Amino acid sequence: VQLQASGGGLVQAGGSLTLSCALSGSLGLVHSVAWYRQPSGNERELVASITSGGAINYVDAVKGRFTISRDNSKHTVFLQMSSLKPEDTATYYCAHRDLTKSTEYTFSDHGTLVTVSS
Repeated sequence: VQLQASGGGLVQAGGSLTLSCALSGSLGLVHSVAWYRQPSGNERELVASITSGGAINYVDAVKGRFTISRDNSKHTVFLQMSSLKPEDTATYYCAHRDLTKSTEYTFSDHGTLVTVSS
């Protein structure tokens, strides 16, 4: 599976941004696609995930502000981010996991940087 994350940029606090994850290859019938983020100097953390069946999860810090969705016809997963805060500043990566074959996510080679200014 190949993943390409895009859509990052500089935004003021309170603003919005939408990230895109383009997927290619065999995703598997039962799979999960997730967004992770890694602030500078910190470990990567799960932000949100969506399964092939439509189950969605968010980390508490983004609930009510971020929305994960997918467009299966375009093989793309989106992360709509609103009410952005400076603490959302991080490099965002998308990731894929075939739930029938693996217990770990495979990440995009490159992330997309989101910078939220105060």
